[in-house]
Amino acid sequence: MRVRLQLILFASFLMFSCASQKKETVQFSPEKILDENVKKIKDVQKTVKSVDQFPRNIPKGQTQWETVGPRDWCSGFWPGVLWYAYEHSQDSGLKTSAMKSTEALRQIAYSPAENHDIGFMLYCSYGNGYRLTGNEDYKEVLLAAADTLATLYNPNVGSILSWPIKKDEYKHNTIVDNMMNLELLFWAAKNGGSQHLYNLSESHAKVTMDNLVRDDASMFHLGSFDDETGEFLKGMTHQGYADDSMWARGQTWGIYGFAIAYRETGNKDFLNTAIRLTDHFLERLPEDGIPYWDFDDPKIPNAPKDASAAAIAACGMLELSELVEEKDQKKKYIQAAKDLTEKLSSDTYLSGDTNQALLLHSTGHHPRNSEIDMPIVYADYYYMEALLRLKKLGLSIKQ
Repeated sequence: MRVRLQLILFASFLMFSCASQKKETVQFSPEKILDENVKKIKDVQKTVKSVDQFPRNIPKGQTQWETVGPRDWCSGFWPGVLWYAYEHSQDSGLKTSAMKSTEALRQIAYSPAENHDIGFMLYCSYGNGYRLTGNEDYKEVLLAAADTLATLYNPNVGSILSWPIKKDEYKHNTIVDNMMNLELLFWAAKNGGSQHLYNLSESHAKVTMDNLVRDDASMFHLGSFDDETGEFLKGMTHQGYADDSMWARGQTWGIYGFAIAYRETGNKDFLNTAIRLTDHFLERLPEDGIPYWDFDDPKIPNAPKDASAAAIAACGMLELSELVEEKDQKKKYIQAAKDLTEKLSSDTYLSGDTNQALLLHSTGHHPRNSEIDMPIVYADYYYMEALLRLKKLGLSIKQ
């Protein structure tokens, strides 16, 4: 009898212990996730050998970041990650690292524009640095960067040339990614730059909206235009599965980019476009909630995912939630962003001790077989941004 009682008590203790542990892990806050991320980022920063080397990806079988130089389009994301880590922690060492990494990109603002990515490179680095420190030198670099980016604007088309190097292939090409670089130009126009920067940004957004957004609220990755007449020649893809497919990251660039365009211009057409793109994205999400690299890849469900698209979408929807007027819409987009961030924070996507990145399972350029199903730095950047936004909203995420 005594043995049986002891067994019952022991079993009860195990059940209570397991229940207690389960209860403890039911919820966690963005703040706690950020705490863990900051610790990891601080450790990783110590392994970056030079301030002019910037983490980009971690190939399969490796644990440390592969790095690129200042002129790689992804160079601004690592300084941005450091600034976000500093913003959360107020750690002086992270601030010093962010400043050094940011400074290494100064040359981009004062060199001829090679592509539209100047916004990614300098607004993610210098832009966050200026926002957090008010350093007037950063402001001057940003204004110079905006003027450099503006040299790619073609008034005949009304949009910024995305890839000068690909003009033979695509003529005047404008890609959806470029919507994200308008934020630098809008900012500059409000902070001492020319009104021309605002005007060309609004024009670019309108040209993109009128030509790259399809009737079903999906997006072409790229639009080809006649340089002289401005005529729209063709919508196509460069990184998606097919010209008429829905490339996941492109759709999320559109969500976030048009939300910013509305925030800066008040043009309701941009707001309605952001809403349409978002709702279509949410309607087409797979059952597990994280998009495949392209929604129309015929290999689904055996196609790679893109965690970066989920992180960008979360940021875009949190931005959009601040702009829509209807309470139900606000709740919808906040909840959708929370759901995406929750899934990215699960064991499936969070790297943990696997490697130096924060997130696993992003896809870069699938048609070129480049960066398939691996950590990519811009996924970490937008993941950190989403967590910071949720932290400011004071929201917990169910695990």
